[in-house]
Amino acid sequence: MGADGGVMSRTTNKGAAFLQALNVQPEEKRVTASVSEAPAPKAPPVASRNGLKHIGGYFDRAEVEKFAVLRARLGLDNSQLIKLAIDELYRKHEAKRVLGISDA
Repeated sequence: MGADGGVMSRTTNKGAAFLQALNVQPEEKRVTASVSEAPAPKAPPVASRNGLKHIGGYFDRAEVEKFAVLRARLGLDNSQLIKLAIDELYRKHEAKRVLGISDA
């Protein structure tokens, strides 16, 4: 059937109605979704990194294991453990400098 308004004509009308409905509904859904499902504001970060400098390094497995053991035993995070190590190393070398002891 075709030009006389048979099956082909009804299918075309249904298809056109479907396509027309598609053009209207997504816009309505987008507007509704953007209003009702607005993302919640993110909580501010707990600790600020402003003014801090990242220090990192590449280590073999043995040093990584030592680091992990110390971190677990002392209950420190990476930054705290590195700070402790730097403070102790600095204090050791500062004492040697004050006492006039050389590393040679």
